[in-house]
Amino acid sequence: MGRIFFRRANLIDGVHAPKKNATVVVENERITAVATNGDAPKPAAHDVVYDLAGRSLMPGMVQCHYHVAYDNIGNLFDLDMKHPPTMLTLIAAKNAELLLRCGFTGAVGAGTLHNIDVTLKHAINQGMIAGPRFMACGRDVVTTGDSVDFHPSWWKLQMEGLGLICDGPDEFRKAVRDEIKQGVDIIKLYPTGGHGLAWPADVMTMTLEEMKSAADTAHERGKKIRGHIISKRGILAGLDARLDVIDHCDMMDDECIERLAAQGTFVTPSLFFPYLMVEQKRRTGKAAFPGVDEMERGLEHSYRILPKALAAGVKLLVGDDFGTSAMPHGDYAKELEAYVKGAGIPALEVIGWATRNGAELLGMKDDLGTIETGKLADLLVINGDPVKDITILQDRANLDVVMKDGKFVECQLSPGKAAARAA
Repeated sequence: MGRIFFRRANLIDGVHAPKKNATVVVENERITAVATNGDAPKPAAHDVVYDLAGRSLMPGMVQCHYHVAYDNIGNLFDLDMKHPPTMLTLIAAKNAELLLRCGFTGAVGAGTLHNIDVTLKHAINQGMIAGPRFMACGRDVVTTGDSVDFHPSWWKLQMEGLGLICDGPDEFRKAVRDEIKQGVDIIKLYPTGGHGLAWPADVMTMTLEEMKSAADTAHERGKKIRGHIISKRGILAGLDARLDVIDHCDMMDDECIERLAAQGTFVTPSLFFPYLMVEQKRRTGKAAFPGVDEMERGLEHSYRILPKALAAGVKLLVGDDFGTSAMPHGDYAKELEAYVKGAGIPALEVIGWATRNGAELLGMKDDLGTIETGKLADLLVINGDPVKDITILQDRANLDVVMKDGKFVECQLSPGKAAARAA
């Protein structure tokens, strides 16, 4: 098979400011040339040329807080009681393909049921189903009676598909080892309540010793670990425990930012749900969710603190609780608007969170996340310029090309005649 040429692109390479009239060449699964000054190689007769005519060419995005097995969750009982595992696996496979076709060529799990992340990862890697590159998460690792341990005891459900209930460092160590045995790449803890959970954000639902035991065990076996953490006290504990990812991080302040940046800890702010609820209230004057006034105060704090975190070098990511009733699967790119229009973060920076930073969390920063010679060809062609209008990524009709590993997942463009241009 010949090479694929993308010509006359508005190049958003994930490193520099956009460049006009760029050429990117793909051969097999990798990028073999990136040219912005007219010195691109010439196509041969067997090559395929796409004239982008000013369309934007950018790296594939990474959804870094992904619940592939959430299916229109309206309450906590929907998590593990709505579908049997077999049906939920099929639903999750459909969601994984949808994520890919929305321009996210990578995903990092944030909690699943029945080991579905691992099953999907193997099926995707074997070419059985379409889906993103997947860092698989497992069950929620929690303590007795915390926000995730919500079933009444007399039901005797034991949460076998949803979570592992642990108390004390030894039980956490064993639980993490068991998750890794099942093929999990990243462990999910719930050290605090808040951000949609029943316990208040300032309640610590596990001890520092438990968190450290879990994190040390994950790292000893070469895996990552993340935590649902809202309060400053929880954030500092998560940093002491050396968690790799802090999810939400709502109440971070200057002290937290300094430590997050120094340790290189990733943060997924997950602002889309509060942004959605607050904007709806401001637009209609009505609250669609209980506690929206408190949510609005928290959102304003996030708007003030996120630019500081960005300036300090905190590794910020995109990803939210899609699959809940308020945020259906398929709306993934809408989250980016919350940071650009809400927090005032430049769109180019937010695109970097979704591409470059996401690739680093996947452990693939040398292969993905930017458009550079030698990297894997996970590419998007956008009909428009997301740096000028981040919302154009929300409409799948604007995704003229989705490419993963140098292969087209979607292609709405017609190639030109390479033979006529070869000289």
